[in-house]
Amino acid sequence: MLMPSIFGENLFDGWFNFPEFGNIDKELYGRRADHVMKTDVREHDDHYELDIDLPGFKKEEISLELKDGYLTVSAAKGLDKDEKDKAGKLIRQERYSGAMQRSFYVGKNLTDEDIKAKFEHGVLNLTVAKKDYAKVPEKKVIMIEG
Repeated sequence: MLMPSIFGENLFDGWFNFPEFGNIDKELYGRRADHVMKTDVREHDDHYELDIDLPGFKKEEISLELKDGYLTVSAAKGLDKDEKDKAGKLIRQERYSGAMQRSFYVGKNLTDEDIKAKFEHGVLNLTVAKKDYAKVPEKKVIMIEG
C-alpha cells in the first residue's frame, strides 16, 4: 500500500505514535538515521579495531584522512541522472545520494602508517595501532609555610 508522504517522510509519522521496533535508530539519530555510519569499536592489547557499515558504497567512494590527531572517514555517492531506464518510466527512486563523514580522535602521535584499512562486503575495517604517549609529569604541590 502506498502511503502519502511529504518531504520524503510518512505523512502519518507525527499523528500516530505507535511504538515500532524498527524505528529505534530513527529516535536516536533523527530522520537521517539510515545515513549514519554505524561503527563497532574493539580494543585489543596493541591496537583498536573499527568496523564501519557503509552498505552500497564502493571502495573508490570512501576516503580516509588523518589530520591533527583526528581520523576522518568520508563517503560520497552520486546518482547518474542521465541513466535511462529501459524497463519503463521511473516513478520513484529510493537510492541514497549524498555525502557523509565521521571523525574519531586517535591521538597526535599516530601517523598514516599506524592505520590499516580494508573494505569488504560493505564494511570498512580499520586497524589503529596503540602508541605509548609521553607521560605527563605529575603535578607536585609545594607547601607554603606560615
